[in-house]
Amino acid sequence: MRTIERSAKALLLGVTLVCCAGLPTFDAAAQAAQPAASARKAPTANDEFWEAVGRDDTARVQTLLLRGVDTNAVHPRFGPAIVVAARERAWNVVRELARIVGTRVDAPNARGETAAMLAALHGNLDVVRLLVEKGAEVNRPGWTPLHYAAVNGNVDLLRYLLDQNAYIDAQSPNRTTPLMMAARHDHVDAVRLLIEAGADPTPRNDTGRDAADYLVANGKPEEARWLRERAAEFARRYGTLERPRSAESAAGERERRRRIEAPRLPGARD
Repeated sequence: MRTIERSAKALLLGVTLVCCAGLPTFDAAAQAAQPAASARKAPTANDEFWEAVGRDDTARVQTLLLRGVDTNAVHPRFGPAIVVAARERAWNVVRELARIVGTRVDAPNARGETAAMLAALHGNLDVVRLLVEKGAEVNRPGWTPLHYAAVNGNVDLLRYLLDQNAYIDAQSPNRTTPLMMAARHDHVDAVRLLIEAGADPTPRNDTGRDAADYLVANGKPEEARWLRERAAEFARRYGTLERPRSAESAAGERERRRRIEAPRLPGARD
């Protein structure tokens, strides 16, 4: 029977992928010890609730909610119920909780993760869409749903978040952007989508790497070369985060280009 504590395995791959870019990691040893600790005490209604969430047992969750369990119950280790459900990929329970008036769909866990972020990590567009419709924010300080979607590489999900005005160049606490995450996890289609949507390929995070560096590390030299060309073009047009282009310099470049491209009479001087 699936339990909340077993969820370390459920998210092990996703968390392993993103932790090297600055996301916090789970304490697997502490989680493994949790069942033994809980076995020493008599089960409570909340224990039964968390078990039902872990099994994606919507009927049992509904029954326990009717008996008085709070829809915004907070697990002592994993956070709000809707976040726990998303962490467990218990999508039916996530949908049920999201539809209940009063559920705080955007409540974060201790690591700042929301249900929408974890649904994005797993590439579940339908659930992300539902959560956004119910009030989940696509823009938030630090890590965002767009970062997590880039880890998964689901281009339809990325496109949806951008259509919802997700900030394309959002920076994590270590200055990692969604473009870097897509490149780090070898999602070339996602990289191209973000570039075509206007992502800035010039920034470097606190490790000193830019998105092209991650493509090189993944054995994609041609794609990295293409991305560096886009970065050079972006810098010419807009500058970089460190040295943004001024309106005057952009206007001056347009004027120089106009003079170069304008037809000239024979013998005319600049």
